[in-house]
Amino acid sequence: MPSQNPSLPERLHQLQRSLRETPVVELNEEGIRLFAKLEYNNPFGSLKDRPAFWLLKTAVERGEVTQDTTLVESSSGNFANAMASYCRLLGLKFIPVIDPNIAGANEAYLRRMCETVVKVEQRDETGGFLKTRLRKVQELLCSSPVSYWPNQYGNPLVAEAHYRFTGEEICRAFKQVDYVFVGVSTGGTIAGVSTRVKEQFPNAKVIAVDAEGSVIFGGAPKKRYIPGIGASVRAELVDRALIDDVVMVPEIDTVRACRELLFRHGLLVGGSSGSCYAAVKRYLPTMRAVSPPNVVFLCADKGGAYLDTVFNDQWCSRLEQ
Repeated sequence: MPSQNPSLPERLHQLQRSLRETPVVELNEEGIRLFAKLEYNNPFGSLKDRPAFWLLKTAVERGEVTQDTTLVESSSGNFANAMASYCRLLGLKFIPVIDPNIAGANEAYLRRMCETVVKVEQRDETGGFLKTRLRKVQELLCSSPVSYWPNQYGNPLVAEAHYRFTGEEICRAFKQVDYVFVGVSTGGTIAGVSTRVKEQFPNAKVIAVDAEGSVIFGGAPKKRYIPGIGASVRAELVDRALIDDVVMVPEIDTVRACRELLFRHGLLVGGSSGSCYAAVKRYLPTMRAVSPPNVVFLCADKGGAYLDTVFNDQWCSRLEQ
């Protein structure tokens, strides 16, 4: 008979049942077999659910997080949403540190789920907000006597989560994988997925997808407006990834790809998903040399949070200026 007052580890074990396998759908693209892995079917709407859960579970098992711990993390939206949701279910205090590029719907969700939300407004020296967010995280950790920083930018458990879940599911879904396109921000997704996929399919090519203006792969920094992909700092986890090539995507191409996925393929997805699809399109001449290759790209989240930006004509017209 289950306990009426389950412990924190017991409640986490119960929550793990909600992490079900996400579907893969085939899209019609000439010359290749193209598959979208719909990570937005995770419980709280994005691929960040997996590392958020795995970090929490492991931290609790190690005794690093107890019922009295305050968790603090920097996020552009999805990781904060996932962490806020799990913490609310577990009765833990969580303080997300966000910036003005966060989607309005994501910010509204966080303000409903968290007692405290900290929003930085000042851009860092690269023109982005990440360094400013990370400095604020350290301030908050120092001001709280019992606190924990999940550190999605450097914690190897993030890569482990995507190795165990996302990468493993790709390997189970296919007899052969030739190309995998993964959007890069913190680096944990591509680190975990690339390692697992290349174990199963050694000849598979892992293509990192980044946004123009991001510095992750040595590009010149500039202002970016679409969250969830790119960064103003190269995260440690990127160095763990097995990457064969990198495609840099202008944000206007991300917008066009998101709209094509909606109006041609019936998928309402967010910015990083559109960036991956734009990278696939750019890479088509290379991939068609294999007949026909199996190509997988990750759809990190749904497009509902982007209706005021990526799917808003007025907002997009300003992006083109």
